Amino acid sequence: MKSAVETLNPTRVRLTVEVPFEELKDSLDAAYKKINQQVTVKGFRKGKIPARVIDQRFGRGAVLEEAVNDALPKFYTEAVNEAEVNPLGQPEVDIKELKDGELLAFTAEVDIRPAIEIPDFSGIEVTVDAVEVTDEDVEKSVEQLRERFASTNPVERAAAEGDVVTLDLEAKVDGEVLPDGVAEGVSYTIGSGELLDGIDEAVTGLEAGGEATFTSQLKGGSAEGKDAEVTVKLSAVAARELPELDDEFAQMASEFDTLDELKADSRKRLENMKQFDQATQAQERVLDELLKLVEVPMPEKLLEDEINTRKHNLEHHQLGQMGLNLEKYLELQGKTEDEFLAETKEQAEKGIKTQFILDELVNREKLNVSQEELTEHLMRRAASSGMSPDQFAQAVVEGGQVPMLVGEVARGKALAVVVEAAKVVDTNGEAVDLEDDEAETEAAAETVEAVTGGTEAAEEKNEG
Repeated sequence: MKSAVETLNPTRVRLTVEVPFEELKDSLDAAYKKINQQVTVKGFRKGKIPARVIDQRFGRGAVLEEAVNDALPKFYTEAVNEAEVNPLGQPEVDIKELKDGELLAFTAEVDIRPAIEIPDFSGIEVTVDAVEVTDEDVEKSVEQLRERFASTNPVERAAAEGDVVTLDLEAKVDGEVLPDGVAEGVSYTIGSGELLDGIDEAVTGLEAGGEATFTSQLKGGSAEGKDAEVTVKLSAVAARELPELDDEFAQMASEFDTLDELKADSRKRLENMKQFDQATQAQERVLDELLKLVEVPMPEKLLEDEINTRKHNLEHHQLGQMGLNLEKYLELQGKTEDEFLAETKEQAEKGIKTQFILDELVNREKLNVSQEELTEHLMRRAASSGMSPDQFAQAVVEGGQVPMLVGEVARGKALAVVVEAAKVVDTNGEAVDLEDDEAETEAAAETVEAVTGGTEAAEEKNEG
């Protein structure tokens, strides 16, 4: 077999391949065998029809077509390996010549991973938020815990903000009660904003047995978006009582004996959370600076596929689960379809560019993924998916997605290398030390995953 490669542009090549006819022998034999199993000829047992009879009855052309279709993937793969290119997706194949007994010649055009030159990135500098936990932060955290241990007691007085009231609701549009506009025994905390606009003002000041009517735009249901006349009846008022902030509360709400110990633990947890947020911020900003440094030619077909994949996933998975369609989603977001498509294109380009650059770094730095790193990543992905680790692992294996997970971890390690080389300071001018440990690598993998959004089109094509 002879092959040659022609670069059409930085992201597309044309392979020209010539195959001596004798190299089609195995595929021709397989074609005769396949046709033998599919047809019957009087006077011959099934599977025992001679080749010359098949040629006479069904045409030599049919056999050649079957043989070429069988052989093309093998010859294409050999040509790709010989040319040392990294194809993305399926090629466009054109048979140029097929001479029986002499020659098969074809061309294959395919998108490829562009060659990327990564410059020195050690000069990257970014500023991130300082890790500062105030007394107010601690008090707010303890107050949230206190709220979880609040109790309610019935009271005989007018309802006020913070009270828990029991309500019956009836909604009318154009004087007609909606089929889904009646609810009884609804528990609602005044001021929580969890029900209809205007309900807080309507029920504040009412006592048990009281009634009020107000107008509100409906947020869901059969008359979503329409103004409704809502009648609310109060059947009970209960006051929320918070436990005293003392050592007894600390013992009830935590494993600590004193309130001071509880507050110290809250401060430590808040510091850890802010340190994680700081690390994520550093990774995102370093990645943005890295993307500015590197020129990446964009394969047009790959970009088109990625945009379509992201749009499909949003419409048929994320929005479907929320009971929304794209039109309603754009209305809620205050965006036009053109703005949405432009934004999706920008995100897709960033995802593909990130993947290409970090994959190049993985190869350049010879970064490997250990079984332990892969397992840790799998456990995190399982937790975020709501599946058990065993269920998630089985789904990954059955779906052939192990290489995808390995790629996510490897790219996280590549980003960690860049972050380690960068200068990171906080808003106080203090140097931030982001150690390249397992937790840092896993956090970097999360950052990359968020930016690439799975970059499914590129992932699938890279494996294809």
